[in-house]
Amino acid sequence: MNKKIYKDLDKLPTGRADNNITDGCLVLEGGGWKGLYTVGVLDCMMLNGINISSVIGVSAGALSAIGYVSGQIGWSARIDLTYRHDTNYCGLGAMRRDGGVTGFTYLFNDILKALPLDEERLMSPSRKLAVTATDLLSGRITYFEKGKCDIFRAIQASATVPYVSRPVMINGVPYLDGGCAEKIPYSRVERSGRKNVVAVRTRELSFRRKPGAPKAAKLWYGKYPEFVKSLESANENFNATADKLEQKAKEGSVFLIAPSKPVEVTRFDGDMDKLGALYWLGFNDMERRVGELREYLGM
Repeated sequence: MNKKIYKDLDKLPTGRADNNITDGCLVLEGGGWKGLYTVGVLDCMMLNGINISSVIGVSAGALSAIGYVSGQIGWSARIDLTYRHDTNYCGLGAMRRDGGVTGFTYLFNDILKALPLDEERLMSPSRKLAVTATDLLSGRITYFEKGKCDIFRAIQASATVPYVSRPVMINGVPYLDGGCAEKIPYSRVERSGRKNVVAVRTRELSFRRKPGAPKAAKLWYGKYPEFVKSLESANENFNATADKLEQKAKEGSVFLIAPSKPVEVTRFDGDMDKLGALYWLGFNDMERRVGELREYLGM
């Protein structure tokens, strides 16, 4: 048995989402390989005909959004659970080609030949997609919207991990992971007063972060003082957003889904059984709440 590939790959769901679109906004947290929870949630939603009109993702959430907006059930899961140990996708090969731990060049140029992306459906104006990345010069979040930018380049910026990756340049501006400033991309949605907001967390609801940033932040990014400030405040902002989403979920103004048990998968986890189990946790958590979500969305 090849332990570098998920043993139950053939049991992952397949197919295409239907063409019915439901008004609302889907907010996707990041979290590295914990994003497989999100992928499970989204596959279950597609299988149940829940295709939300607007999606905002950060980091792993930005990557997870691709398969959902393109309507390809099981597509994202197959990539992650097949190529996790391919060093061109995650490892030294990625470092050599892209200057970071994730091989975006390999993903967008090579993997897509084996697992083609329905780019026409992804780019259809019938659904909105935005991803966030952190501007190193200002320290602020930038929202990149599908149809107004190179969305694949923006996704790369959104999911480019700090400390171990070189920044992604877009229009002469250096960007890194959107989670450096905002780990749950909810603030813009809240300001807009948007209705029908569905938020997907990648850690259990009780999880909170220790305030502050790693000591290496100033040493590593000293020439970007505003970016360092964002790193230093990101965890406190995360905790405040997590509290806010829980409260809004209790009030019924936001539909919030999170892992039903503590997540043991780490940011760079390579245990394929654990990664596969996390995918199914997301799928099953969503399956139990499909009726509740349909009612919330007015379907």
